[in-house]
Amino acid sequence: MLQPPHSSLQVAAVPAQRVPARERDQEAPWHTEAVCRRDEAGLFFAPSKEPTAARLSREEAAKRVCARCPVMVECREHALLQPEPYGVWGGLTAAERRVVLARRRRRELDLKKTARVTTDRIAG
Repeated sequence: MLQPPHSSLQVAAVPAQRVPARERDQEAPWHTEAVCRRDEAGLFFAPSKEPTAARLSREEAAKRVCARCPVMVECREHALLQPEPYGVWGGLTAAERRVVLARRRRRELDLKKTARVTTDRIAG
C-alpha cells in the first residue's frame, strides 16, 4: 500500500517558545520567524487529487508544526484577514478558517444589533 507523502515526516520535538509580539523585533515581518519556513512547503498545501486520509494526515502534521511556531497567532490572523483560500495557516485549515470567519461575522452583526437596540432605548 502506498504511504501518504508525509506519513514518515518527523516533526521535531522542539518546545514552543512563544514570544509576545511586543517583545519581538518590530522591524522584521512576522513570517521571518515562522517555523514553517524551515519545513517542506508541501506539508501545508494539498497536492491535486489528494486522498482524504492522506490530506488529514498531512494537515495534522502541518498543525503540529504550527503548534510550536512563535508567530502562529500572527499567521492565523494574516490568513483570516487576507483571506487565504488554501493550505494550513496558523494551525487552521481553509475549512476551519471559513468557520472562524463566519462566527466573527455573526458576532459583529449581533454586536451591531445590540448597539442599535441600546441606542433606540436611550433615544426613545
